[in-house]
Amino acid sequence: MNKELLVNETIEKYEQYVNPAMAKLFRFMGLATIEWEAEGSILRDISGKEYIDCLGGYGVFSLGHRHPQVVAAVKKQLDFMPLSSKVLFNKQMADLAELLAQITPGDLQYSFIANSGTEAVEGAIKLAKVHTGREKIISTLNAFHGKTLGALSATGRDVFCDPFKPLLTNFSHVAFGRIEAIEQVLDEKTAAVILEPIQGEGGIVVPTDEYLPQVRKLCDQFGALLICDEVQTGLGRTGKMFAVDYCGVVPDIITTAKALGGGVMPVGAFTARPKLWDKYITSPFLHTSTFGGNPLACAAAIAAINVLLTDRLPEKAAQSGVYFIGELQKLQQAFPAVIQEVRGRGLMIGIEMTKEGIGGFLMSELINCGVLAAYTLNNPKVIRIEPPLIISRELIDKVIAVLAEAMEKANDMIEDF
Repeated sequence: MNKELLVNETIEKYEQYVNPAMAKLFRFMGLATIEWEAEGSILRDISGKEYIDCLGGYGVFSLGHRHPQVVAAVKKQLDFMPLSSKVLFNKQMADLAELLAQITPGDLQYSFIANSGTEAVEGAIKLAKVHTGREKIISTLNAFHGKTLGALSATGRDVFCDPFKPLLTNFSHVAFGRIEAIEQVLDEKTAAVILEPIQGEGGIVVPTDEYLPQVRKLCDQFGALLICDEVQTGLGRTGKMFAVDYCGVVPDIITTAKALGGGVMPVGAFTARPKLWDKYITSPFLHTSTFGGNPLACAAAIAAINVLLTDRLPEKAAQSGVYFIGELQKLQQAFPAVIQEVRGRGLMIGIEMTKEGIGGFLMSELINCGVLAAYTLNNPKVIRIEPPLIISRELIDKVIAVLAEAMEKANDMIEDF
């Protein structure tokens, strides 16, 4: 196998058939190689170079890469029936829906199984509108809920939204973390408020513990629904099964995806309180998906949830997060001209730089030194750290050492950014 030839051919195909700008960006960032295999917290390229995965597919690989129990579940299901006939009962989908009812907060009960996070958000918005009969949706500035049309209408950054305007009507965006901002726009015409409990692409922004309970109370006052988008925060990432568990808030609808497939299959879901399912019970084909709830994806999700529970990965993420954040805060103290703030919960961590240009430089330095990381989409000043929840203390220490070297270089070049 001529590895160099394979790399060149792949890059050429990106340039001709995928996106030439993406190929150029990958080259610029020192990523002129092919991802080849992965296991646990380690990814290897075609040449055998190892990378510690601190990006985790933007939150997909909470269990690490190719977790054996998830892989085994998918292989087993593949020998029976990968996709559903959509006519007979689907046991895997029923089992997954039951598990979601068991692990989600409060009285959330019914689930619709989709293929991705943005599909889960689309379904949640549709459910809120059909149940309430209202049209108005409140989201937040710098929110990220996906890039399909409805989810994009809730997303709060102009660079992604403006090229596709006009988007769906009756969406408004207010400052995140400020209850008074929601108070100014929420009224009897509001179908729902949609929030990330911690803004991910907004820069790993953690609100006060009082914020979500205040939003919950305000929604109840006006009869509006609360949708919590836990596509990135959910399933142990923040140190609890769901980020809303920190403040004891029960949303009306919760969305999940990313880690739900165990790092093996794409799958998403929205789960809601029973009363919200009234229109779907009356008309069960109002919202459907050809591939949503397929047995292969559901088998992966069931195995993933069982691993999270059996191995107590939310608790492990909480413990690892305390250590990781503590070490990063030491770097902040050592390089105050480079690092403005370190924040996060569990293994959902953001390192905000003092200048935007530092983010891209650090990303390149980390990748060159064998650590995969990236800045957040809505705030390029913030480098995200989202490793597998199974990451060892030894690997965390290696990441800290690489970061320290990169910070020292950035500190020496601070006037150039």
